[in-house]
Amino acid sequence: MRNILDNKILRGIGKTIYVLLYIIVLLVLLVVVIQRFSGNNASIGGFRIFNVATGSMIPVYNVGDILVSKEISPEEIQVGDDIVYKGEKNEFNGKVVTHRVISKREENGKYYFVTQGVANELADPEISEEQVYGKIIYKTIILSFVSKIINNIYTFYFLIFVPIA
Repeated sequence: MRNILDNKILRGIGKTIYVLLYIIVLLVLLVVVIQRFSGNNASIGGFRIFNVATGSMIPVYNVGDILVSKEISPEEIQVGDDIVYKGEKNEFNGKVVTHRVISKREENGKYYFVTQGVANELADPEISEEQVYGKIIYKTIILSFVSKIINNIYTFYFLIFVPIA
């Protein structure tokens, strides 16, 4: 056992993994802070990162998953695409929503969409193209895992806080 602990290669690998995990945690925290303070208006090169807050898209996206969206023109959005938008009506007012497009229409050169959560029985109120932040292009597996760890107080304490301290 002592030979394993004294192995320079294994120690180097361990330190590298520790540094990478530390950087990932810092990046997740930075993204969360930027999104919170900007009111989800921060976009880097047309990309935005969002955290799934409810179970409306289960089994496609779970609570705590981190999704990457890309700004695209409204005419490129198709029925079946998952989009992120800012709600303006009813219980969606002021909330950032990730749902699937179930219908699309054009009126006077302006696009309107009806979306619905995969796990929901009812469709959302119709939204306009101005409300759309972008189309979901990627679900980050590593950042989603780290986000779920950070959001669980017990695992955060034992896996993040204790080693840093």
